[in-house]
This record gives sequence, structure tokens and C-alpha cells, in this order.
Amino acid sequence: MCRIRCSSTLYIAFLLVFSLYVSVLADENKVEDERPFTYTPGAEKGPEKWADLNPKWKACANGRHQSPIDLADDRVEVMPKLGTLKRKYKPAPAVIKNRGHDIEVIWQEDAGDAILNGTKYNLLQCHWHTPSEHTLNGKRYELEIHMVHNNSLGHLAVIGVTYKLGRPDPFLAKLLETIKTSDHVGNHFGVVDPWEIKFGSRKYYRYIGSLTVPPCTEGVLWTILKKVRTVSREQVKALRDAVHDGYERNARPTQSSDLEVYMYRPAN
Repeated sequence: MCRIRCSSTLYIAFLLVFSLYVSVLADENKVEDERPFTYTPGAEKGPEKWADLNPKWKACANGRHQSPIDLADDRVEVMPKLGTLKRKYKPAPAVIKNRGHDIEVIWQEDAGDAILNGTKYNLLQCHWHTPSEHTLNGKRYELEIHMVHNNSLGHLAVIGVTYKLGRPDPFLAKLLETIKTSDHVGNHFGVVDPWEIKFGSRKYYRYIGSLTVPPCTEGVLWTILKKVRTVSREQVKALRDAVHDGYERNARPTQSSDLEVYMYRPAN
């Protein structure tokens, strides 16, 4: 069970640590197609070798706040002051792009924002990893979606949702046929409503980590929903079939760390 610590001092310290991180520009998140890295453990360009492939990727090996991590109940602190997630998303035109290593939905106009730690972060894009990158109490799930945001200073924040096999995911169901034919240029899909990415729970984990792809830049504010949603086997297969050979399993291994992890859960 989680250990409940609600002190204002701890929460303020968490915010101060976050504010001291270097600015992370939104465009750093967009690793271009055909980058020379793979997800295959032990391979010449696998996760253990990312830092050796590009001088700008040193954080992949030397960083102290790397993602993803295991979100274990015995390591988290309950932090009621984090508050409920406040989202003001809105439908906007989007492009579905195949980046080779993943499938990305890019909103081309204002798709709204989320308020995280009292700061407004604008929604930029979302993409999928199969299997999930974060694990919950050591368990890895079939899929994880990352909703990428940035604020006025260029800091990144990512909201993640994990999925187990079961009923089809309604959001993916609407995009599936376009995903199957997507390319690196991007297919104009029309209007996409971010609210169709369902959360289903007010409980979430919060920590400061990094990008999970090179350059593994740190200072990313992570929010991972505690509820595990469902996705169909067909939907997972479509995502894997769409990416380039060798990227069917595009999840970075969990990183060993002693990062502080907080959890919000309603009082009632």
C-alpha cells in the first residue's frame, strides 16, 4: 500500500526541483524517421547503445532521471495537493504520421491544454508504444499512449495511459484504417477530438523523468493514469504492422532509479 505523506514542504520541494531542470524544447521530442537506433536489447543499436550512437544522446546512459520506470505502490507517496487533472481539450485538424519507429497523431491547430502543477501545457501530439513502456507493480501491458504537451517556456509534459487486451479502444477504432496506410509525410485525417482518449480514473502517478526515445532529454513532467484500459488484439497488431521492420516492439526497457514518485487519489 502507498505511504501517505501530505506535507506542504514535500510538495513545494517537488515543484522547486522541477523548476530547476533545463528547458526542454518541444521539437526535441520529434525524433525524425530512420534515426539509427533500435529497441532490440543487446543489438548493435539497441537501447544499451543509444548514448554511443550520437554525441547528443549521452543522457540515454548518463542521465539520472531516465524514463520509463516501474510504478510500484511501495515506492510512491500519496500527494493530495497534486489535485485532479484539469483538461481543456478541443477538437482540431490532425495529421497521422508514421515516424518509422511509431505512429503519431499531430494536431495542426490548437487542440486545447491540460493544467499540470498549476501550469498550462498545450497538447501537441500523441503516439503509441507496444508493449507499454511504464510498468505498474512490475507488470507490463500491451500498449501505452503518450499525450505530449508543452508550456510557454518549452518544457514538456506527457500524460500516459496503459492498456491490456480486451474490448477495442474507441479512439484507436476511429483511426485504425488511416494508421494502416500512414507514411512519413503524414495523412490528413480531418478533425480529431482529444477527449476521445479516455482516462477513466482520477488516480494518477506523477514524477520527473525523460523522453523515452533519443536524445533521452530530462526534465519531462510525467503523469501516468493508474487505471489500465483495454485494447483489442487487432488494434495492437495494426500498430505493429504499420511501423518499419524491427520496431514492432517499440518500448524502451524500464530504467533503474530512485526517482521520487507521487500519486494523486481522491479523498473519497
